[in-house]
Amino acid sequence: MADVAQAAGGGPVSSAPTVDEARELASRHGLRALSERPPLHRYLRDVWQRRSFLWTLSSAESYAKNEANHLGQLWSVLNPALLIVSYYLIFGLLLGTRGGIDNFVGFLGIGVIMFAFTSSVVTKGAKAITGKLGLVRTLHFPRAILPMSVTLTELLASIPGFALLFVLMFATGERPDWEWLLFPVAVAMQGLALLGFAFIAARLVNASQDIANLIPIIVRLLRYVSGVFFPVAHYVASAPPVVQEVLTMQPFALMLTTGRQSLLNGEPVVLSDWLIMAAWGFGAAAVGLVLFWQAETRYGRG
Repeated sequence: MADVAQAAGGGPVSSAPTVDEARELASRHGLRALSERPPLHRYLRDVWQRRSFLWTLSSAESYAKNEANHLGQLWSVLNPALLIVSYYLIFGLLLGTRGGIDNFVGFLGIGVIMFAFTSSVVTKGAKAITGKLGLVRTLHFPRAILPMSVTLTELLASIPGFALLFVLMFATGERPDWEWLLFPVAVAMQGLALLGFAFIAARLVNASQDIANLIPIIVRLLRYVSGVFFPVAHYVASAPPVVQEVLTMQPFALMLTTGRQSLLNGEPVVLSDWLIMAAWGFGAAAVGLVLFWQAETRYGRG
């Protein structure tokens, strides 16, 4: 064609690029096919480059949770406060599940508020992809942003509840100590572990939405085996040692254990508990991210 154009008196006409040339051009400009899964290191770089999008999405959704209510953001404090009162009447007075805990109100408050964070991330993280299919099918971005956004959204929404815990500690006779500085560390480790579980749950539910029906049942079970209402170690003291280790060292129990050790004067800080929880946090986040990344090209399809 170029020869014909030149013969006709026109200027040289360049031919369309070949497939290999087009692929090389796209690679040079950082473009890739939608069906192509990027290497993990590039995937992480893409996530980091979109951190402002992650923050904007998370902060907006966190604020919008109570925006339509007349009392607005005050419900971020009222909800956990009312739950603590309700559960105290049931488990503290009616059923008597204190298990030798002196400050049972503080113990219960930490369990209720920290597990509310767990429940929200696991429940909503499972639907991080299927609940935002319009966004997934419209925009091109690392899908890991969505489970990360759920975790960050629920963390921001939990901050008033965490602040309420410090007020509750004063009200129940606890006094500030250096261990209180460990509470943000406990929350950070909890958030890391929950992020990993959100990655895994989101991939599973994307593969089969029937699994989403099991999530509420799993969360309800976790509420009891993690020791929200009673000290797990006290009630499994007569169980075989392996059962005691499994129930007390599983991550959902350790999330509450480390939070209580940091805020309750009667709960000494046990280094091994914190090290195991740190291993759970970083391990779950890493494994969850890799498993989620492996299915990157399947999200939003079908």
